[in-house]
Amino acid sequence: MEVKIEARELTKNFGSFRAVDTLSFDVKAGEVFGLLGPNGAGKTTTLRMLSGLLSPSAGEAFIAGNSMQSQQQKARTALGFLTGDMDLYRRLNPVELLTYFGQLYEVPKSILRERVAKLVDAFGITEFQDRYCEKLSTGQKQRVSIARTLVHDPEVVILDEPTTGLDIMASEFILQFIKKMAQEEGKTIIFSTHHLDEVERLCDRIAIIHQGKLEHYGTIAAVKQRTGKEDLADAFFQLVQQAQA
Repeated sequence: MEVKIEARELTKNFGSFRAVDTLSFDVKAGEVFGLLGPNGAGKTTTLRMLSGLLSPSAGEAFIAGNSMQSQQQKARTALGFLTGDMDLYRRLNPVELLTYFGQLYEVPKSILRERVAKLVDAFGITEFQDRYCEKLSTGQKQRVSIARTLVHDPEVVILDEPTTGLDIMASEFILQFIKKMAQEEGKTIIFSTHHLDEVERLCDRIAIIHQGKLEHYGTIAAVKQRTGKEDLADAFFQLVQQAQA
């Protein structure tokens, strides 16, 4: 299968502190890939280098075959990135916001209106589509945020903690949509979360990082076999504890 995301010896230093240390992995077309690690492991820094929000101190990131360092416009066009610190424009309603971001990505007008309508329908936004974003609930805002991430129909989607703070119904809706994107639309997805039960349900392969270094890269079955644990959470904790020893 074609590689759609590649981290090639990504390294990030903040002064004398190395947040990410020569990290390498790839994600293939149509795959849901889990990026896991405890707080401070370097997950968010890695995702920001993959998305072009941070420049690596060394190494290179590729999105859909395009270098995020030397072909950034092409790479960013192929990417949809959701991160928790990207807020919605408070004085726009969801339709206005999706239209605005579609225009930023230069989606043709002939396509944009229909695409916005499909996203509004797919994410169940219709009932609050005329409400200012500042008036939306946490779950409603997250639906709009993910729709915004997809408005330019990217090949590659990076989702950083997409279900954090959501109730069980909102979380389930988003998990099912992620599964559908991969299986039915062939999108390539990095899914970063602390909810390891969600990882077991969705992910084809995972990477576990600790203190910026790769501790496991492969299938969930492989990390369970490696640690002798039947549960991903138990396997994760054992790997992290071994890395700290």
